[in-house]
Amino acid sequence: MYYAVTSKSMKMIDDYAIEEIKIPSMVLMERAAYETVSHMKKDLHKRDRILAVCGPGNNGGDGIAAGRILYLQGYHVAILFLGDESKASKETKLQLTIAKNIGIPFVESHQIWDYDILIDAIFGVGLSRPVTGVYEAVIKNMNQGNQRIYSVDIPSGISADHGQVMNVAVKANVTITFGYAKIGMLLLPGAEYCGEIKVVDIGFPINGEQKAKLDTFYYGLEDLSLLPLRKKDSHKGSYGKVLVIAGSEGMSGAAYLAAKAAYRTGAGLVKVLTSSSNRLILQSTLSEALFEAYDAYGKSNDEWEKRIAENLSWASVIIIGPGLGQTAFTEKLLDFVLIEAKVPVIIDADGLNLLAKKMDRQALLGQERINFLSKLLKAHAILTPHPMELSRLLKRELSEISNNIIDTARECSYNNKLIYVMKDARTIVSRQGKLYINISGNNGMATGGSGDVLTGIIAGLYAQGMEAFEASCLGVYIHGLAGDIAASKHSNYSMLAGDIVDALGDVFRGETLNLMEDRVFDYYKPMGKQHLN
Repeated sequence: MYYAVTSKSMKMIDDYAIEEIKIPSMVLMERAAYETVSHMKKDLHKRDRILAVCGPGNNGGDGIAAGRILYLQGYHVAILFLGDESKASKETKLQLTIAKNIGIPFVESHQIWDYDILIDAIFGVGLSRPVTGVYEAVIKNMNQGNQRIYSVDIPSGISADHGQVMNVAVKANVTITFGYAKIGMLLLPGAEYCGEIKVVDIGFPINGEQKAKLDTFYYGLEDLSLLPLRKKDSHKGSYGKVLVIAGSEGMSGAAYLAAKAAYRTGAGLVKVLTSSSNRLILQSTLSEALFEAYDAYGKSNDEWEKRIAENLSWASVIIIGPGLGQTAFTEKLLDFVLIEAKVPVIIDADGLNLLAKKMDRQALLGQERINFLSKLLKAHAILTPHPMELSRLLKRELSEISNNIIDTARECSYNNKLIYVMKDARTIVSRQGKLYINISGNNGMATGGSGDVLTGIIAGLYAQGMEAFEASCLGVYIHGLAGDIAASKHSNYSMLAGDIVDALGDVFRGETLNLMEDRVFDYYKPMGKQHLN
């Protein structure tokens, strides 16, 4: 796993390195510049004309230093400095003095078009207000040209905390970021402005992570090592039992996809509890799954409860909701499961919609809804809403959620033991304030049934003995990797949810190692490598 940081936590780490460890800030700046140059030189030619576009903060100092290093190595380099030199940081003032003493030419903003390569070092991670004035004009000009742009630490104009564009932002080809990825670089739209991301080590001490209390992370391919071990001396009972309560009359697809995904992820046994009308299609398409009909237990309420309870006691983990429908009967079924289940329950789709309706009837609003869920659901229950389902659960506008997804995730899970899997282009998993941000996957996965597959994957991992939060995080990551493989085979246009299920075997066989060579993240000397406690 790799930590991602906010602007505040990055400043705490920076301050710790400088003030307590006593690493001079100019040393960190020089390291940042050398790492920037190291990555730039992989693509540069001596004939390239390079312009470092720099602001007055320390980010500008990084850019000036990078330009100076390239200049001394024989490259054609000039500097465009934006802002008032008298208000520049002391480190940037020193870099400006060094550059002028060496003889690096300084140019005006209208000369941007004369250069092939741009170094974007206008604003760093501390940007907190909209970009206006000369800065706005220069960034717009940078984006309109055909130059290759290297952003230093973060594309100027992107919020490091939530990934929003602060009026205007640089569209980089490559972003070289220092120490840790910034949360805003992982989220959309920020991620789209970063291009290829290089996470590089410039010497921040590892103890800074504890000082800053980092709690947001993402996975890389090596984290597939978290997968449960499969022992030689084992049998189907060794790998858990998944109960899939899904599908209403004539709606078998969601149950099929969730059940098959659980099996493909390694669960030992999977049972589908669904409408009796789905028996033929499920037994003919997924003969490996056990089958039970929740509407075939006679008219006696005692008999019905007894049979449902037997199924619940059989399971290691329970899925409820996909394709279930929203009737009085399915609400009764959900209520019974939430009361009687002794193992974690994964609530998806119509299960979430039924919960939202229950809160609507009680006219609950705001924090009352989050509190209601935390009291109703048992510890380690997993909720997997897509944006519209989350909007219904919280009774908030979609825009309010999407613009504050990090804060929303923290708020929902902060003071309880529930796990929220907030599905979107960048899925967020939260538990008690700890956040996982997923970077695998693609827009081809925006297809019916994809969420049912994810639910099955998470259940399959949990059934094999993973802790619920870790199973949720790794399940989301694997789901995205499978989606990437499926897209490589079928294209983003033509892939189906079933293609994601079929690609799970490729993920576990290591096919992602070849696929990931072309992904935007390069884990170069990453910081913050450790597994969850």
